[in-house]
Amino acid sequence: MLQSLAPIGLLVISNIFMTFAWYGHLKFKSTALWAVILVSWLLAFFEYIFQVPANRLGSEYFSAAQLKVIQEVISLTVFSVFSVLYLKERFTINYFFAFLCILGAVFFIFKK
Repeated sequence: MLQSLAPIGLLVISNIFMTFAWYGHLKFKSTALWAVILVSWLLAFFEYIFQVPANRLGSEYFSAAQLKVIQEVISLTVFSVFSVLYLKERFTINYFFAFLCILGAVFFIFKK
């Protein structure tokens, strides 16, 4: 059981890199587009360093569909924290309802 948590930890790290690669540049709108693309690609490289092993290891414990849903839950969780703390956006009731929908996806993908 504890070994199945390793892919989840790798997915969390991967999604932190992914979120900064995709959205971190929004605080630097005056920076040249080519520069933010270059930095984003560099961050995406590190995302893949964690994402690929996470999926490889995770496939020993989860189906591909389960891995994808786990990844989406992590992605939305990381993005929510990022948008509130880094981008200074408000956490709205819509976020809460979106999370309820995602929890429904988790329920159904793991239902026997």
